[in-house]
Amino acid sequence: MPTETIAPSVPTRTGALASVTHFDPAAVAVSTPDCDLTYGELDSWSNRLARVLLENGAGPGTTVAMAVEPVIESAVTRWAIAKSGATPVLASSGSAAVESAALGVTTHASRGELTDSIGWLLLDDRSMLVRYLTGSDAPITDAEREPMRRAS
Repeated sequence: MPTETIAPSVPTRTGALASVTHFDPAAVAVSTPDCDLTYGELDSWSNRLARVLLENGAGPGTTVAMAVEPVIESAVTRWAIAKSGATPVLASSGSAAVESAALGVTTHASRGELTDSIGWLLLDDRSMLVRYLTGSDAPITDAEREPMRRAS
């Protein structure tokens, strides 16, 4: 008699963050000597940044280079890239993946050391901060990623 094997439910990388955020949004996700970032804040901030990334060409099947030093900003950027459906690549790796990235995320302090072959979003640029801080922090949906899949 054939038996049916049911695979356990494994959350996606972004689903894992959503699960923790749902159960304990006040739990600390990232801590530095100066600041604690909760899972709720990480979720909200990364949703906002993911929308900016999607508007600038990130999405499923793309890579996004990152050169973000501060720990909290780096965590937010990694989650935002994942939520956009793109794959993060460290800009310092010097790999071909950086040269072919859809875009990159960095700060003014690091920009001068980076390739000019891709466009860079500067997290600490005033216009970027306005776009980022005024964007929706609602969860990213598959529908928001869909136009990027069709365009590629």
